Amino acid sequence: MDLLPGLDLPGGDLSAAPAPPGQPLPDERSPGSQPPGSHASARRAPGRATADGGGRTAEPAGQRPARKRPASRDAEISSELPVARVAAMVGFAHLDRPFDYLVPASMAAGAVPGARVRVRFAGRLVDGFVLERLERSDHDGRLAPLAKVISPEPVLSAPVARLARAVADRYAGTLADVLRLAIPPRHAAAERAATVPTATSRQPAPSATEAPGSASLEAPTPGVASTEAPTGAASPGVAEPAVAPAPVEPGEWRRYPAGPSLLAALTAGRAPRAVWWAPPGPAWPAMITTAARATLAGGRGVLVVVPDHRDVDRLADVLTADLAAAGAEKPLVAVLRADLGPAERYRRFLAVARGEARVVVGTRAAGFAPVADLGLIVVWDDGDDLHAEPRAPYPHTRDVAALRSHLEDTALLVGGHAPSADAEALTRSGWAHPLVLPRGTVRALAPLVRATGSDWEAARDEAARIARIPSLAARTAREALAAGHPVLVQVPRRGYQPSLACASCRRPARCAHCHGPLGRPAGGRVPVCGWCGRPAPTADTTDAGAAAAVGTARAGKTVGRGPAARSVPGVSWACPACGDTRLRVSVTGDRRTAEELGRAFPGVALRTSGRDEVLAAVSAAPTLVVATPGAEPVAEGGYGAVLLLDGWAMLGRPDLRAGEETLRRWANAAALARPGPSGGRVVVVADEGLAPVQALIRWDPAWFVAREADDRAELGFPPAARIAAVEGTAPTLREFLAAAALPPDAEVLGPVPVASPPRRPAGDPATGQGGPESDGGPRERLLVRVPRKEGAELADALRAAHGVLDARRAAAGLRVQLDPVVLG
Repeated sequence: MDLLPGLDLPGGDLSAAPAPPGQPLPDERSPGSQPPGSHASARRAPGRATADGGGRTAEPAGQRPARKRPASRDAEISSELPVARVAAMVGFAHLDRPFDYLVPASMAAGAVPGARVRVRFAGRLVDGFVLERLERSDHDGRLAPLAKVISPEPVLSAPVARLARAVADRYAGTLADVLRLAIPPRHAAAERAATVPTATSRQPAPSATEAPGSASLEAPTPGVASTEAPTGAASPGVAEPAVAPAPVEPGEWRRYPAGPSLLAALTAGRAPRAVWWAPPGPAWPAMITTAARATLAGGRGVLVVVPDHRDVDRLADVLTADLAAAGAEKPLVAVLRADLGPAERYRRFLAVARGEARVVVGTRAAGFAPVADLGLIVVWDDGDDLHAEPRAPYPHTRDVAALRSHLEDTALLVGGHAPSADAEALTRSGWAHPLVLPRGTVRALAPLVRATGSDWEAARDEAARIARIPSLAARTAREALAAGHPVLVQVPRRGYQPSLACASCRRPARCAHCHGPLGRPAGGRVPVCGWCGRPAPTADTTDAGAAAAVGTARAGKTVGRGPAARSVPGVSWACPACGDTRLRVSVTGDRRTAEELGRAFPGVALRTSGRDEVLAAVSAAPTLVVATPGAEPVAEGGYGAVLLLDGWAMLGRPDLRAGEETLRRWANAAALARPGPSGGRVVVVADEGLAPVQALIRWDPAWFVAREADDRAELGFPPAARIAAVEGTAPTLREFLAAAALPPDAEVLGPVPVASPPRRPAGDPATGQGGPESDGGPRERLLVRVPRKEGAELADALRAAHGVLDARRAAAGLRVQLDPVVLG
C-alpha cells in the first residue's frame, strides 16, 4: 500500500494522509502482533512461576530441580490485581517468555507495570520487569510471590516493551538481551536525586485495551505517556510542549520539492516515512532541527540517533540553541551517550521516561529511549558501522527505528549524504519515499571532484595512477592553502605502517608466534605483531610507504618514488613462501602520512585527528588536517580542498559492502568542503572509471546505491535476501542444523573455519550471562540465506533451534547473528 503517494511525483505533497496504523513492514509479516494482555508473541504462552520460584516450566533441562519452598502463610496477597506478569532477565532462548507471580500486599503499590523487581527463578533470585498486573492467572497451580520490588520507578514503558519484543523476534534473540540494551542499569542515588513527578497515585489504572480485571504497560503511569491519549494531549507527569503550534519556516528544506509538505505533515501530527539524501555541506544539523521543531509544534516528541558522540554534541548544540530562540521555556533536549557514566546516564534516562525531555539525541542505545508521545524518529548516516550493535542479538539502529515507526505509528527519516542499500530497499518497497535534491541544486552546493586515475592526469603525470599523493593532489592542496583555506586529507587506516608484506612476493607478513599481522608502530621501530605485540625484527626492511609519491612545492614535480631501504638488526622473520627477509609497506597510516606531508609542505600547520585524539572542529586558517574516516573535524567556512587517499585500500576490501561503504566515507568527507562555485575542490586517488568514483564526481550517490541494490538482488545478496551467520564448533553447528526447521527456500553455505575468540569465565546458569564464548575447539561459521519474504520464518527457526540446544546445555560458544554488517 502506498503510504504517501504524492512523494512519487516531483514536488509531491508529503502531508497526504498515511495509511492506517499497523501496516506491516514490506519484507515480513507484522512484527510484535500480540493478543491483548500479553507482551509475548502469539506463539509463546506465558509461563507460570510456582511456589518453588519457577516451577517445571522455568527449570532449564539438565538442571536439578530446586527444593520447593511454599510461600509464607503470613504474607498477604494484594486484593487488587494480585498477579504480576514478569519478564525475567534470563538469557536462555527456550525460556524466552513471561512468567506469572503473586503480588504481596506490601509490594502492591510498587509493583507497577514497568517497575524493576526481583523474583525467584529455578531456585535463584533474578531481576525482571513487571509487564502487566492481572486479576488472575490461567495457571491452576500455586504461584510464587515476588521476592522484592527493586524500584517502583516505571522504567519500561509500553511502547518500548513492544519494541523490545519485536526486535528480539526479528533478530532471533531473547527479550532479556534486548532489554539489557534498552534499559540502563539502575543507579539508586541518581534515582533518589531526580525530581519526582507530580502524581496522585502510582497504582496503574486499567487500560482501554485490557480486559476487566487487568492493568498492563498500556495503562497511564506517572511520567509515561499513554498510548491511548489523543495526539498532543498531555499525560500525567508529561511536560506540555513549549513550542507554539505554528507553521515552521522550511529553511533548507525549501530546496527539496517535497520539503515543505514534509514539515506540514509533521506539524499536523501525521507519520510520513522517507529516506533523505542530504545535501553536501554543513546543513544537515539545521535541517534535522527544523523537522524536530515541526514535530514539537504538533505536540509530539522527537528521537534522533547518530553514529558517534561528535555528531551528538554538534546536533544537540544546534537543537538547544534553536529551541531556545524559538521561545522554549526550559531545555527540552536530552543527550544520551555511552560515555556519560552510570549516574548521569541514568538521570537523563529518567528525565526522558518521566516526560521532562521531549527531544532525545543520542547514539545507538538511544533508539530505545522512552520518549513520551513519540512523533518523529531520525536516523542519521545509517550506513555507519557504529549503528550495528556488537552485543546479542546484534540489532541495527535503522531496523530498530523502522520497527518502532511501524509499532508506534511515527514519522521516520533515515538520512545521510549516502544512505545505505538497506535504506534504498525501504523506498523500493513503497514503505518509505525518497527525498532527493534536484540536479541543479546539487551542482550549486557540491564541490568540484576530480580523480587522479584519469587518462588526462596519466598523460600529464606518469605516476598519477601509482603515486600515493600524485601531483594533482599536491597542486590542489597548495592552491587551497595559498587561498587561506584549510585542507583535509583522509587516510583509510590509523597508525604508522599498520600492514607489512614480503618485499618479493607481496605475501602479508605474519607473526611467527600467533600468525597475527605485522606492522610498524612508528618510524625507526622494529615491526610488531598486531595481535600479541611481540617484536619481529628483520635484517633488511624496504619502506614502500616512502615510495609513495608526494607532490612537492615545485609545480607538477613528484619525488620519493623509489624504495627506501633501511637496516634493522636481527633476522627472526622470513617469508614462508619465498624466504625473503625484507618487508615492504602495504598500507600506510595517518601518522606516516602526516610525516610525508610535513616534509612536502614545510612551514604549514599540521594536525591529526584519529583514535588518539579526535578533533571536533578546526579554524578557517590554512592548515593541513590528516584524519581517518569518521574522525574528520568540521572546518569553519568549509575546507578549501579535500584529498581522499588510498582509494584502492577501501575499494579492495573483501566485503560485500566495500563500494557502498567507500562512497559513504568519501561523501561524508567531501561534504565538509566548500561549494564548487566558492572554490571547494576534492581529489580522490582512484581510477576514474570505477562506479563509486563516478558517483562522487557527479555527486549522485543515489545512482550508485540503486545500481548496488539491482546487482545484489540479481545475485541474491542483502538487502534482497536475509542472511544469518552462525558460529560455533563443528559438532555444535551440526546439532544446530539438525534442530533447525529452516524455510523451504533456505540455502546453507559453509561451514568454513574462523578465528577462535578468547575464552570467558563460566557464567551464571540461571541468567545465561557471562558463559564461555568458546569450548576450546576449532570454530567454524556457516551462512543461511533466504529470500527477504521468508526472513521472519528464518528468525523463528533459528530461535527455536537455539532454544533446543539451550535446553540440552549444548549451546556453549554458539553465536547466531542475523543481517551481519560485515559479510565477506
